[in-house]
Amino acid sequence: MDDASATDALQAEMDETQRLCIRLRGDWLLQGAETPSRGAFLNLLDEFPGTQILAFDSEQLGRWDASLLIGLDALTRAAQARDVEVDARGLPDGAQRLLQLARAVAVREDAHRTAPPSGLLASLGDATLRLRTTATELLRFTGELVFSMLRLVRGKAVFDPRDLLLYIEQTGARALPIVSLIAFLVGVILAFVGVRQLEQFGAGIYVADLVAIAMVREMAAIMTGIIMAGRSGAAFAAQIGTMKVNEEIDALTTLGIPAMDYLVLPRTIALVLMMPLLSVYAGLLGIIGGGLVALAMLDVNVMQYMEQTRNAIDLHAVLGGLLKAVVFGGVIALSGCYQGMACGGSAMAVGKATTAAVVMAILLIVVTASALTVIYTVYGV
Repeated sequence: MDDASATDALQAEMDETQRLCIRLRGDWLLQGAETPSRGAFLNLLDEFPGTQILAFDSEQLGRWDASLLIGLDALTRAAQARDVEVDARGLPDGAQRLLQLARAVAVREDAHRTAPPSGLLASLGDATLRLRTTATELLRFTGELVFSMLRLVRGKAVFDPRDLLLYIEQTGARALPIVSLIAFLVGVILAFVGVRQLEQFGAGIYVADLVAIAMVREMAAIMTGIIMAGRSGAAFAAQIGTMKVNEEIDALTTLGIPAMDYLVLPRTIALVLMMPLLSVYAGLLGIIGGGLVALAMLDVNVMQYMEQTRNAIDLHAVLGGLLKAVVFGGVIALSGCYQGMACGGSAMAVGKATTAAVVMAILLIVVTASALTVIYTVYGV
């Protein structure tokens, strides 16, 4: 569009009272090539920097559609940002109502995507800030969960006991098939590698010690935790995230029911209760798998393998593995429920929350497992 056409369709004049009057002329249609752009509206405020009042004259305005509203909306928002009073009475009634509707709905802070930071240092700094924000929010969420548990102890927590039984079934009995398969195969792999190496030194019987200690102290809890992170943690995030998208959590809040008590607490209790049991079961399956490999590849019988396994495991190893399982259960439930509660308002946000829940749970499992292993070593557990 040339400058002459823009001048004909959009004119501005300021009087002695610093009142800027914008005259709209002709047809303003999206298909037309003679309508001024959005930038032409914004340039008016720069051309008249002392404007106190912004008014309009639409007596010579013809047909119009969204092309006019786009420019008017940008102009009125820019004027309000500069503390310029807007007098829209000179606009058509329909345009006035649409502008009022546009201004009544606030623009979300995350509505517009910002370009990712450029450069290694900028990306590292942005990731650090996001990590700090996530850690702060996760710590706050953990505190709210602790208060919810205290309300449970005092008998004031609000949730349906039937939900707790349902979550116990989902995180316990229904997880047995996949836990059985993975634990058995991990035991087989550990035993196979151990037999190959220990046979070189004539110490093949000690594969029972290797499998038993590794499964009871570390692998049973870690592998069960990773399985439950991908199974139950993701399910928790998807369930709560979908409820948030459907505004069911807002409905609970309106009814005076704490979402932390009703949604997060029973899921956390169920997973914390089931993880130790699943870990013990996984350790037993791993030992059985390792025993089958040892019986097939070594010159040992069942009684010898069982006796060697019994001598390798002590109470400290069992309790250490159970403590890790309890911690992992809490970490998985915390990650899944936190990501679900922090979910956005779209279907895509639910998918992102589910993925983030699994990633966060696995990361926290590895970190806590490392920390607990160091603590066990220092205190001789």
